[in-house]
Amino acid sequence: MEFTRNKTLEKLKYDLVRDNLIKYEDLETAEQVAKAQNINVGQVLINSGIIQEEKLLKFLESKLHIPYVNLEDYSLDKKCLSYINFNNAQKYKVIPLFEIEGILTVAMSDPLDLFAIDKIVEDAKCEIEPVISSESAVIKKIEEYYHSTSSVGQIFIDDNQPKYDWRNELHSEDLSDEHIQKLIRSILKQAISEDIHELFLEHIPNGLSVNFKKNSQIYSTGEIPSILVSSFIARLKVLSNLDPTVSELPQLGKLCFKVDSIPLIASISAFPTIHGERIAIKIYKPPKTLKETGLNEKQIAIIKNSMNTAGIIVVCGTGLSGKTHMVYSILLDTATDKKNVMTIESITKYDLTNVNQCELNENIGFNLDKAMRFIEFQSPDILYFEGINTKEGLDYFTSLVLKDKIVITEFMAENIADLMKKMSLPEFAMFKSLLNCLIFIHSKDSIEVFDKNALEKYFA
Repeated sequence: MEFTRNKTLEKLKYDLVRDNLIKYEDLETAEQVAKAQNINVGQVLINSGIIQEEKLLKFLESKLHIPYVNLEDYSLDKKCLSYINFNNAQKYKVIPLFEIEGILTVAMSDPLDLFAIDKIVEDAKCEIEPVISSESAVIKKIEEYYHSTSSVGQIFIDDNQPKYDWRNELHSEDLSDEHIQKLIRSILKQAISEDIHELFLEHIPNGLSVNFKKNSQIYSTGEIPSILVSSFIARLKVLSNLDPTVSELPQLGKLCFKVDSIPLIASISAFPTIHGERIAIKIYKPPKTLKETGLNEKQIAIIKNSMNTAGIIVVCGTGLSGKTHMVYSILLDTATDKKNVMTIESITKYDLTNVNQCELNENIGFNLDKAMRFIEFQSPDILYFEGINTKEGLDYFTSLVLKDKIVITEFMAENIADLMKKMSLPEFAMFKSLLNCLIFIHSKDSIEVFDKNALEKYFA
């Protein structure tokens, strides 16, 4: 299977080296990663921090003499959506902006894809004027304008098609990397099509059981035969930047993949058991803005106001309720270049603008304890921790707030009553007094937001 290419970058990649924007060695490495993860080399260069996205886009603008348009706050003419259908917009990563005197201006991540332009001209039946935009921005606008705001990050499956089954890709006689990689992607595609965010691979006598988790229940969707297991696990580890030769120690990695052209991130956790490694996969969809999460204006105002005063913002809910997704929405909406916003995460789910995201790495000794001891030297204004429930961790939160920091974290609770019971413990006394805002996610359609005054009454 040929890896995803960007024809514009393929043509100009060596110019990046000649213009001293990247090193040749970095380009070679990025091309290898791009092929392994089936993404284009530009995404790898940006995700790896080798070059900033805006700098890359400005470079393309200067080389191609095609304007660069920042779509972040851009409002396009909705009447132009009829020129390009959703499937082609998604397939070619292109979105119409406006039409003047029979010329349709479209934003593209790959303006040298002549096949895509020909197809768009054929559909639109008018002259096309391309401009350059970032791939992620184009995809976000496609999701925003072609579907309702509640569908951002949704994977679109044709209801008229038969239910997707990853086992259709199962050919036990094929041990090639290409087939194994296709098998991995088909499992992930079925998970997304069934709105599954957590799945497990477990050793059984005849192979590897592929288990999905939904509504707290785990069920098997099929088995990978023994002959494929070693190749499957090794390939999954390589794609997730894990060591395929290590099976006796826990490992945590990150996998980037696409379903229906929507880029997704998954954490890959390999853990040794007496029957072999158990692999847990958690899939994270792209973050939404706060408005797109379904919050009303009053709730959004409470959250934004709480980001202006030293204190703690805690997002609560059950496992897989969307706590991390909500935190990313808060950071996506409120982080600016005027504040030093930092995160400490086991894995970073998506790159966020104006946020310094830190990824733990136990392999080199960069653990949570070390991150907590050294991060204050970076003078952060706002800090996000995935969740610390120890007495020492709660005390650390307190110390940060007393130093005029804003702390965002997550807390597990089944419901409000369960939350009240847990926070009635003595070690939470100071923590509760420093809460600026509490967000409780009951479900994707039911979210409560409490400000400081409401919390004081709750915890009185």
